[in-house]
Amino acid sequence: MKVIDTNLPGVMIVEPDMFPDPRGLFFESWNKARYELAGMAYNWVQDNCSVSAKGVLRGLHFQNPNAQAKLVQAVDGEIFDVVVDIRVGSPTYGKWESVLLSSENRRQLIIPGGFAHGFLTLSDRAIVLYKVDDVYVQGSAQSILWNDPAIGIDWPTKEALLSEKDTVAPRMEDMPPGGLPLYTGD
Repeated sequence: MKVIDTNLPGVMIVEPDMFPDPRGLFFESWNKARYELAGMAYNWVQDNCSVSAKGVLRGLHFQNPNAQAKLVQAVDGEIFDVVVDIRVGSPTYGKWESVLLSSENRRQLIIPGGFAHGFLTLSDRAIVLYKVDDVYVQGSAQSILWNDPAIGIDWPTKEALLSEKDTVAPRMEDMPPGGLPLYTGD
């Protein structure tokens, strides 16, 4: 497996080893020992799946408190996946990173807790699987406006199909005091 660091600390792209043959393809989508050796020691507690039509944008989501690390992959279709450092006091606060995840490239994205996450479906349909290291807590679930001009994400669209929650999400600067996680230096 190949691990690619990004400009955001702890955010990593994983390219699993592929084993194609005339019948199709095999790869390990997660192996605790291999991922730990590569510096990704998470205790995954839940697997989630979302199915989205073309043009659906989910995000930018996070939990505070009860931050969740994620291992994200598109098992069908293609998504434009985005991570934003929202940890107040972080040297990379407000910076973002994007990666194309697809059933063709089989890339995965590791997202530590304290980052907002979102994605735009580029294909007619996308099935996205992701592991999380903490359970969903309704009172901790929050969103930041997907096209917040202060963040400046270069989305490949100006319009998207959003949930009601994401449509009315605040900009980062409008988050209430204590609404964003604090940078702890790790």
